Amino acid sequence: MLTITTPTDREIVMSRDFDAPRSLLFDALTNLALLKRWFGLFGGWALSVCEIDLRVGGPFHFVWRNAEGASMGIRGVYREIVVPERIVHTEVFDGYPSEAITTTVLIEHAGRTTLTSTILYESREIRDAVLKSGMERGVKASYENLDRLLQSLQQNGG
Repeated sequence: MLTITTPTDREIVMSRDFDAPRSLLFDALTNLALLKRWFGLFGGWALSVCEIDLRVGGPFHFVWRNAEGASMGIRGVYREIVVPERIVHTEVFDGYPSEAITTTVLIEHAGRTTLTSTILYESREIRDAVLKSGMERGVKASYENLDRLLQSLQQNGG
């Protein structure tokens, strides 16, 4: 189950448990072939651009498109990568005026992994706009896709 909290006036914290080892979850978050199978794929949206340069200072860029031709994109730069436990990156969504900093931490307990992402925005107003944007629905759907992918990878290797 996805948990979303707002511990400060500029942060959103999202957390979810996955029945998978941390190394597999880290791979699903950073491997292009795996990302294309789960990230942001819901409600008619498809990932049309998926680019990652997984190194400190390396950029990433994702663009989703739907059947009506609408698009939505995000880009950022990796600031810290600790395989398989932590990723820190900047992110800018199309249409939002500022950059956020996302810290994703993976903690494994007995073969299950808790993924926690903390997103720090420049202001309360931007954080609140993101909360009102339907972000929760998209994250929940993506994480459900991710969970199915992780189960498939563990059961039949892909």
